[in-house]
Amino acid sequence: MSWFWLSLAIVTEVAATLSLRASDGLRKRRWLVPVVIGYVASFFFLAFTLEAGMPVGIAYGVWSAIGIVAVAVLARAIWKEPLTKRMVLGIVIIIAGVVLVELG
Repeated sequence: MSWFWLSLAIVTEVAATLSLRASDGLRKRRWLVPVVIGYVASFFFLAFTLEAGMPVGIAYGVWSAIGIVAVAVLARAIWKEPLTKRMVLGIVIIIAGVVLVELG
């Protein structure tokens, strides 16, 4: 069950971050609601993940790493933001680090 909660935490955090980008620095106020709801929901789901028994180091590492990768890729797809070779290398290093922590 902890992986289910963690998946929801990741999805809601990514949605909130993309909504924050869509808000154009909160100038487009209609995006404020999904930003707040997404971040609050994400922390609740992360709390449920920890309550279900997943160690905090694993949960936070996976949550942040997948969030970084998803936001970078989706921002590239949606807004044509840069995703350079150096950034891709950084993403690979982040993923490798999380795998090492998981295997820990």
